[in-house]
Amino acid sequence: MKELRCDSLQPAMTRGSGRVYFWQGGSLWIGEGQGRTQWHEHHAHQLAIALNGSFRFRTEAEGVWTQYEGAIVPSKCAHQFEIDGAATLAHLFVEPETRAGRSLTARFGSNVVTELPAADARAAARSLFEALQSGQSAKDMVASATLVVAVLCETATTPAEELDPRLHRALEYIRSNIRNSLSLGEVASAVSLSESHFRHLFVAGTGSSFRAYLLWLRINLAIEAAMSGASWTDAAHEAGFADSAHLTRTHKRMFGFEPTAVRLQPTA
Repeated sequence: MKELRCDSLQPAMTRGSGRVYFWQGGSLWIGEGQGRTQWHEHHAHQLAIALNGSFRFRTEAEGVWTQYEGAIVPSKCAHQFEIDGAATLAHLFVEPETRAGRSLTARFGSNVVTELPAADARAAARSLFEALQSGQSAKDMVASATLVVAVLCETATTPAEELDPRLHRALEYIRSNIRNSLSLGEVASAVSLSESHFRHLFVAGTGSSFRAYLLWLRINLAIEAAMSGASWTDAAHEAGFADSAHLTRTHKRMFGFEPTAVRLQPTA
C-alpha cells in the first residue's frame, strides 16, 4: 500500500469492457478498465483486486490517493477509484447482510478502505485470471468467485453475527418480488411486523434504508438484462426504473460512472 498525491491528474470517466456474473448476494465484475470514477457509494462491500498492476482509492475530496493491489471498500463508504492506462481488474461485490458479507465485516471492519493481505490478493488474482483465461462457463466463474470470497472470510478473527430470522424472511420476500412494486408496509406485513419495527430491524440488519436496498437490487437486475442483450432502455423498464435516465443516475451514484461507459461482453 502506498499513499500518493495525484491531484494534478485530471479526472476522466472510467472506460472498460468485461463481464459481470451474478449470484444471490454477490457479483463479479471482471475485465479491463481505466480512468477515474466520480464519487460514489454502494450497498455491497467491494473487493477490488488487480490481476495485473495496481489501482488507487481515496475517501476524502482533498485527501491522498492510496495505491493497492487488493483492497476492500466497506458498504456505504463514499470513495473514488482510479487507475492509469488499461489494466485487468476484478471487483467482487458482496452484500453485507449475507453470511459472507457479515464475515468480511468481522474480519476487515466496516468503516474504512482496508488493504487485503498481499498473499490473499495474489492468490485471488491468480485464481480469477486463470478462470477468465480458460473461458469457463458462467456457472464455473461464479464458483471461482465465491471460492475467493470464502477464502477471504475464513480467517475472520470473530464469528459473524447471525441475521435476525425475520429479516432473513423479509429479504427472501423482497428478492422473490423485486420485479413488482414493493412497499415497506407490504414487506413488514409479510413477516408479521409493524412498519416502524420493521424499518428499525431493516436498517439495523442491512445498514441500508429500504428504498436504497430496492434500488441496489434493481440496478443489478438492469445490468443482468443488459448482459443478456437488452438495450439500457429496455433493461431500465424490466428492472422497474421509470426510464433509462433514472437508471443512469442510479448507476452513476452507485458505481461512479454511466452504464454506457462499460462495454458488457456476454457470458458463456
